[in-house]
Amino acid sequence: MKKAPLYSRSRRPADATQPPPAEAPPPAAPGAAAAPPRRRQRLPQAPLWAAGGAVIATALLLALGPLRPGHALTQADIDAAVRASLEKEPLPSAAAKAYAAVEASVVRVIGLMDEHDDGRAASDEARAMQRSLGTGVVVIDNGTILTNLHVVWGAHKVRVIFADGTESNARLVGVQAENDLAVLRADHIPDDLAAATMRSTGDLRPGDHVIAVGHPFGIGPSVSYGVVSGLNREFRSEAGKRTLTNLIQFDAAANPGNSGGPLVTMDGQVVGIVTAILNPSEERTFVGIGFAVPIENAAAAAGMPPF
Repeated sequence: MKKAPLYSRSRRPADATQPPPAEAPPPAAPGAAAAPPRRRQRLPQAPLWAAGGAVIATALLLALGPLRPGHALTQADIDAAVRASLEKEPLPSAAAKAYAAVEASVVRVIGLMDEHDDGRAASDEARAMQRSLGTGVVVIDNGTILTNLHVVWGAHKVRVIFADGTESNARLVGVQAENDLAVLRADHIPDDLAAATMRSTGDLRPGDHVIAVGHPFGIGPSVSYGVVSGLNREFRSEAGKRTLTNLIQFDAAANPGNSGGPLVTMDGQVVGIVTAILNPSEERTFVGIGFAVPIENAAAAAGMPPF
């Protein structure tokens, strides 16, 4: 199994416009005067954008219908055609495209508290309430999953459910307690398991749009949308035993069960692992302040190369 890249591949296309190497001239006959070099003439080639522009123009003309004689195509005509096209077939939102890029990598994480619990939807409601529920994200396609340490801490057994419904037991293979991170390895994985693409938070800025993906209260996968509210934040746990630092603050809704899920940018790349919410009251519900561990720390917990 190959490891997923930490960065997405460059979107810059390979330069396909370089001319082929010039052919070597045939050797001159002995004693013959050297002929002056001949310059090769290149036929003019229409650029790709010109062909694309012609297609768009044709489509617009078809959409606009026959124009009056002598009526030139104006910017207003083009704008009207674009609006009409979008009304017929709206484009998906940026958040929907971001979720589509990461949804196959998001898993549900269940911490089983005794040897008699198999993690399935049991009729024993009391036992079900004792389970620890959270989220994880696949970072290597061999079944390596990042989640929060508090999701699996103290569990007798950990079970994960992949996006396609595949269920598996998982082993704890790494811990980074100072960042509330745990690394799991699933025993059985789907044949086409996809790892999420991660990216550095170096260019992340307050106001950048993000989505949080997870299983709040066991419901999911669920997507919420918001912005980065701040960087380099601190959070002290309810018990006051640990202070997490260098956190990403965000306002996309998160609740118990979102812990361990990915914080994702609009390009579908993971920049953080959701780890905590702040509520000044005693309620464990979201009031607009969530925190995520930067993916640089999370990648290090999984033993992956630094950014």
